[in-house]
Amino acid sequence: MKLRIFSMLVLSFLVLNSFSQTLTPQWTTTDGLKTPESVLYDSETNSIYVSNINGQSAEKDGNGFISILGIDGKVKTLNWVSGLNAPKGLAIYNGNLYVADIDELVIISLKEAKITKRIKQEKAIFLNDVTAAEDGTIFVSDTRDNKVYILANDQLTVWLEDKLIVSPNGLWAEKGKLYIGTGQILQADIKTKELKALVDNCGGIDGLEKLKDGNYIYSNWKGVIFITKGSESIKLLDTVDKKNTADIDFIPGKNLVIVPTFLANSVEAYILKQ
Repeated sequence: MKLRIFSMLVLSFLVLNSFSQTLTPQWTTTDGLKTPESVLYDSETNSIYVSNINGQSAEKDGNGFISILGIDGKVKTLNWVSGLNAPKGLAIYNGNLYVADIDELVIISLKEAKITKRIKQEKAIFLNDVTAAEDGTIFVSDTRDNKVYILANDQLTVWLEDKLIVSPNGLWAEKGKLYIGTGQILQADIKTKELKALVDNCGGIDGLEKLKDGNYIYSNWKGVIFITKGSESIKLLDTVDKKNTADIDFIPGKNLVIVPTFLANSVEAYILKQ
């Protein structure tokens, strides 16, 4: 009897502990958004950039555009910059917004709100996410060609390909490391390119964010968001039957998770309670 009671207490503790983190809905924005794929918070303007594919994810139709939302979810500028094809991942560095667009990395001046450069990579198939390291080094994932590119001298060149890099998407750079979302969370040393797996069985990561405590929050496009605890993943949100969860962003000071819902044509915000 004592053993059984003890076992039940342990089980209860584990269940409660596993679900101590939750996502609480805050707002939803649908006004004019068209297949939103990626969101990125800009602390300088307290705004959220949204990439709108507005069509098929690999079609060069010129329909894609970037929107700006306020931190409250209200649309500031719906068509801030247009003339893109199927814009996806976003990164900001030194006054520029970098956008992955099928086989191009598009550079947009934040101040001028216009495209200043398109860097084409002829061999790229499906450029997906973008991240900027602290020194301004820009990395771009190619999900359908299993490569990570680097921007150097106004050219995109292959930086890393490896048997572990299968369908890479979400990227995060920090303190000399590049984190790559595949079916795992991979860590690559930016200097040596040494690669290792940190978390397994992640399903297929779309958005990937590293938290201050060293854990990660990530999304699966089909409609699931997870948070890690060490090498384990804990499900925070499941909207598989209703909405996608594409390339998310996390705003640390506000504990907000911003979620583009792709086919549901909305952006949603949740508070992460830990």
